Amino acid sequence: MLADHFPLLSLRVRTPRLELRLPSDEHLASLAELAVDGIHDPGVMPFVSGWSDAPPVELARFVVLHHWRLLGRWKPDDWSLGLVVLRDGEVVGTQGLDATRFAVKREVSTWSWVGRRHHGQGIGTEMRAAVLHLAFAGLDALDAVSSAHADNEASLGVSRKLGYRPDGVDRHVVQGVRVEGRRVRLERDHWTPPVPVEIDGLEPCLPLFGLDAPRP
Repeated sequence: MLADHFPLLSLRVRTPRLELRLPSDEHLASLAELAVDGIHDPGVMPFVSGWSDAPPVELARFVVLHHWRLLGRWKPDDWSLGLVVLRDGEVVGTQGLDATRFAVKREVSTWSWVGRRHHGQGIGTEMRAAVLHLAFAGLDALDAVSSAHADNEASLGVSRKLGYRPDGVDRHVVQGVRVEGRRVRLERDHWTPPVPVEIDGLEPCLPLFGLDAPRP
């Protein structure tokens, strides 16, 4: 089986409503179609690179290639785990967990998006809680960081709910316009999971995260 050579394919993170996993080809196609259907309101751009404004064919291809690119660049000291998020078997978004030199720094960062038709249902909070539990309880991380535009209240609201604290300001140029960003940080000592989270298939994956032995 392919998972024997790349065990991340068998990793599962579950909450009461959601399952997070690497996408199958069918899941990836559904994720691309979900992006084309809409991620955010027109006239709003939450992403620094502006990628979600591409024409439909280019946008769908970007989503697929981005996933493959993350896997193709994977190194134990520089990784980006892009998980598809399923609710009752339906793809509702994607949740990422990134790190560089994780075995030393013990710090992760997160990124995500939820299909627009699934907004307002608490999915963004629950799926980020899932990967935070993976980071803190599964990988023994000490800190998790995130960022969002200053006017992205949805993302910043999720961060507040989960206990993040302000961690500075960034300046970006988004579609030719100066945009202010907010950095936030969550320390493991301040983390309380808001929902039960189960992790399956992690131990064989630990070397891929730069961890050579199971964490206590």
